[in-house]
Amino acid sequence: MKVLIPSALRSYTERAEAEASGATLGAVLAELERAYPGIRFRMIDEQDRIRPHIRIFVNGEQVRDLAQPLHPADEVVIVQALSGG
Repeated sequence: MKVLIPSALRSYTERAEAEASGATLGAVLAELERAYPGIRFRMIDEQDRIRPHIRIFVNGEQVRDLAQPLHPADEVVIVQALSGG
């Protein structure tokens, strides 16, 4: 499935879009980690929770559960909030 990568994480993928497969969101993120080591830790904390500054959308709906089932035609969009002042 297509995974859109935010600009802040493109240093791992070197492009805005990646392909990954998996039956759940967690499996897709694990496959991204295999292809782009270190990227998962930027999105998921040590307790396997999505980091507060990260939003993940599947087909336009926000998902917070790594056990969310996915289908091969789904589109995953990862968004990273920016902060500062």
